[in-house]
Amino acid sequence: MNETPEQLQHLAGEYVLGTLSAAARREVAQRLAHEPLLRAEVDAWEQRLLPLTALAPEAAPSERLWPRIAASLTVRPALAGVAGPAAANGWRRWWDDLRLWRGLAGGAVAASLVLALLLVLRPTAPEAAYMVVLVAPQDQGAGWVVQTSMNRQLTLTPLRGTVVPDRKALQFWTKAPGWSGPVSLGLVQSNRSLKLALDQLPPVQPDQLFEITLEPATGSPIGKPTGPVLYIGKAVKVM
Repeated sequence: MNETPEQLQHLAGEYVLGTLSAAARREVAQRLAHEPLLRAEVDAWEQRLLPLTALAPEAAPSERLWPRIAASLTVRPALAGVAGPAAANGWRRWWDDLRLWRGLAGGAVAASLVLALLLVLRPTAPEAAYMVVLVAPQDQGAGWVVQTSMNRQLTLTPLRGTVVPDRKALQFWTKAPGWSGPVSLGLVQSNRSLKLALDQLPPVQPDQLFEITLEPATGSPIGKPTGPVLYIGKAVKVM
């Protein structure tokens, strides 16, 4: 293969995320045995994304899930004659595999994380240096994604709507290890993305804290958070 380093990194990222087609995934798995550069990129992506797995707690599927799936798999007579018993048995074995349902049990947080990580891998997206998934402290639901790029740009993207009471506003903050206190990045709207230049701040660091709090309509009057924390997360280096 003659991929550029960027293409190799992109391919490894999609392999780790599981977004490749089955055929492409098998091809990458075969290449890993004899391509050390590709194997190193896959290892690097696994290390980058490992801290994010803590944001997706285990969740048991609903008791109604399996009956609905079983009902949807009823073989229609017309298809049964074409597919035959062997194909039907193969489907049953696949759907009965406990590993499948363990993989699907991550819930909305895991789905939001995959969506957020896909934003990093899109060819049209800026090269990302850090990413933060801001989650609600109460239910660990992902609400926002923060991406910082090599050109000192920050993008804040909502994953779900946030109800803001009258005469209140959402305020965006950050604080890195060693800073004396949090720094406001401004007010944000619950359903709109925000892009900021970070020219006035030091470079983003691993474990840098980002959070969104509920403040008065004009923002915190004292230069630091006064209201409850609605979403919070730490920066993870992804590039």
